[in-house]
Amino acid sequence: MQEWWRDAVVYQVYPRSYQDDNGDGVGDLTGITRRLPHIAELGADCIWLSPVFQSPQDDMGYDVSDYLAIDALFGDLDDFDRLIATAHDLGLKVIVDQVLSHTSDKHEWFAQSRTSRDNDKADWYVWADPEPDGSPPTNWHSHFGGPAWEFDPQRGQYYLHNFLASQPDLNFHNPDVIDAILETCKFWLDRGLDGFRLDTVNYYFHDQKLRSNPPAQSKPQVMATDLYGMQDNIYNKTRPENLAFLEKLRALTDQYDEIMMVGEVGEMGRRSIEIMGEYTAGTDRLHMAYSFAMLGPDFSAEHFRNCIEGFQQGAPDGHPYWSFSNHDVARQVSRWADYAVSDDAMARLTCAMLMSFEGTIGIYQGEELGQLETEMVFEELTDPPAIRFWPAVKGRDGCRTPMVWEKDAPHGGFSEVKPWLPVKAPQLANAVDQQGADSVLAFYKEAIAFRKATPALRTGATTFHNLPEPLFAFTRGAGEGAVTCVFNLSKTPQTVVLGGAATLTGVYAATLDGTALALPGNGFAYLSHSDTLTLSAD
Repeated sequence: MQEWWRDAVVYQVYPRSYQDDNGDGVGDLTGITRRLPHIAELGADCIWLSPVFQSPQDDMGYDVSDYLAIDALFGDLDDFDRLIATAHDLGLKVIVDQVLSHTSDKHEWFAQSRTSRDNDKADWYVWADPEPDGSPPTNWHSHFGGPAWEFDPQRGQYYLHNFLASQPDLNFHNPDVIDAILETCKFWLDRGLDGFRLDTVNYYFHDQKLRSNPPAQSKPQVMATDLYGMQDNIYNKTRPENLAFLEKLRALTDQYDEIMMVGEVGEMGRRSIEIMGEYTAGTDRLHMAYSFAMLGPDFSAEHFRNCIEGFQQGAPDGHPYWSFSNHDVARQVSRWADYAVSDDAMARLTCAMLMSFEGTIGIYQGEELGQLETEMVFEELTDPPAIRFWPAVKGRDGCRTPMVWEKDAPHGGFSEVKPWLPVKAPQLANAVDQQGADSVLAFYKEAIAFRKATPALRTGATTFHNLPEPLFAFTRGAGEGAVTCVFNLSKTPQTVVLGGAATLTGVYAATLDGTALALPGNGFAYLSHSDTLTLSAD
């Protein structure tokens, strides 16, 4: 039997923005539970919840102050248990974000650690003395701007934080820290959780010698700010010790049935694909990993092929997780608008592409509606890097605005009171109740159903065809039941000549006249054939 996650469709829920049932303007677990049928009817297999643990919410829950408690903003443990039980009744698995590399500075571990240099948890975080001139111990940058070190006068030392100063990094070189973290993971597995999405999975360890990073060897990779990407970040993340910790995590999850772990690799470009391979190699590390490789502005056949082939070559025994959007990047329809005939055409094209990829597929809430990035003004912002660097950095609020259920209901049916982020007219136009028989939502359901019903799309190997830009094509599977997938990544119509017999199948936006496959702008086709099929551009 194949593990459930290998061809699964995972639907990411951003809890603050899915459904507010207690009337405080912020989404909650009860609201998510009520809306689970939407996800089940879509055809998803699993939901991924962004963090719901106790937190001061400096970074919207990615600053955990208690790993074993649900934040009152979202509900309590009973609400969490009901969510899992309801999801399981609907045939949905549940995984939750685990933010293990750092905690909130309000966590009791850090509160004790900072009191002295010789208490029981003094070495649970990364502390270091200032340089003789008082400057930080290394040149490392924080993702959210400024040095990755914050001076604490109580200890007279700096502590490391890769993100906000209120998110101190744990010291994974201390075995007591590892044991404590594993115990928190076990707590949730014992409650019936089906796995973890591991935030910043390559950030657990730092260089114990505290060596400064060299300058970037290539064009800087911009994330939250350009300073971070100006270094070759070889000493502050992706350290070799990470692998041994992943093996400990895997040993824990292997004690349970059908558990899955997917890690977020915080790297860009070719390096991200290499790390995905390392972290999923064999059977004693992560089940899957994903990176930001497909979450950026690149939209070309060469780019998508390089991502997939890079993983095939770098991790022949690994398993990929592909997604076009999440809570950290602009929504895909808006991000790739320059290549779109229309918003709906881009929504359908990207859905068809994603559902044809080999591996596990991730959907971010609202993408199934063709939702657009929300345009924000400064006064509406909540995202720390955007507030700090506006307007050069737009931040992540634009993709985190509330799910819109009913166009004419107050705040789109998300809440009866003013929500934590605004619901605006362009988003209301894509509300769930506006999605008819020919809608993007109906298309997603059809595409997911076709993927599930087609063995080649679920488990078939991928073989690429050599076509010029903007054509992207590959065949899944071989022989009887093979499916060839062809995509036009431009606004300009394209024609592909087939070197064999084939028929259109599943979802498509194309016409087939004999051996001539005509693709409109943003057109696509799934082709069914039994013999080897060759393709050439007209």
